[in-house]
Amino acid sequence: MRTQYADARVAQIAERLFGGQTMVAPLRRVLVRSPEDGALANWRAYGWRSAPDPKRLREEHENFCELLAEAGAEVVFGRTPVDGDPDAIYAHDASFICDVGAIVLRPGKELRRVEAAAAVKDLEAAGVPVVATLEAPACAEGGDLVWLDERTVLAGRTYRTNGPGIAALRNALPPVDVVALDLPHFVGRGSVLHLMSVISMLDRDLAVVYPRLAPVRLLELLAERGVRTIEVPEDEFDSMGPNVLALAPRVALVADGNPRTRRLLESAGVDVAAYASVELGKGDGGPTCLTRPLLRTE
Repeated sequence: MRTQYADARVAQIAERLFGGQTMVAPLRRVLVRSPEDGALANWRAYGWRSAPDPKRLREEHENFCELLAEAGAEVVFGRTPVDGDPDAIYAHDASFICDVGAIVLRPGKELRRVEAAAAVKDLEAAGVPVVATLEAPACAEGGDLVWLDERTVLAGRTYRTNGPGIAALRNALPPVDVVALDLPHFVGRGSVLHLMSVISMLDRDLAVVYPRLAPVRLLELLAERGVRTIEVPEDEFDSMGPNVLALAPRVALVADGNPRTRRLLESAGVDVAAYASVELGKGDGGPTCLTRPLLRTE
């Protein structure tokens, strides 16, 4: 794990609290939400794979946050209660950050819509202004939104992000090209298939992808923009192999248990650290899902 970014963190935060229309610039501030024991009993209603162990879940989350801090990020904890919602630990989905502030989203998963009000309070407490809020019938989740570059957002059209949601994002981001990409049905509405289930940016010219479920137009766009792709092996898709958090260009945090993907990343010159995800992954969330980057800047 590289830590050279830590020395610059204080100076960066003094100047800016939010922004960075990028998935790969050094991570300076990040919002997370700790697990709430009272919500975990609802794991089955929210579609988790099995019952989480509360103690181990807390330990894994604490260790995850320590890795973020070691990489030089200020870790900001969202404190607004979201009663009964174990998915709230996946802080990425309720909002989207641009250079002028935050867009509060409206999750396509109905049980998660209570997170929007909490996101407003947590963002404002962190010094991030809310510049837009999605309203019905618009739906969008952060896992479907990827900055390809500072002027291009890729928006997955999925069961969690709909046409009105993508239109609302276009209205909220007038200087930005919002490119809609249809994802497949896969195993149905109840599954979690976000755009970020099949792609994570590692640098401006490098991405990890799972091509079997990737939209054709996504693969064409990456090739057109000169973005090299690292293909995740089929047997590491379910264990969050394509879900990789860039801490800086070619510096990545991955879920443990994907050794082949890790070797491929390292062979491409990526500095990789892994965290334990036995419990954190039971709700089908990887390292990007657990974080809402607030500030990325060189």
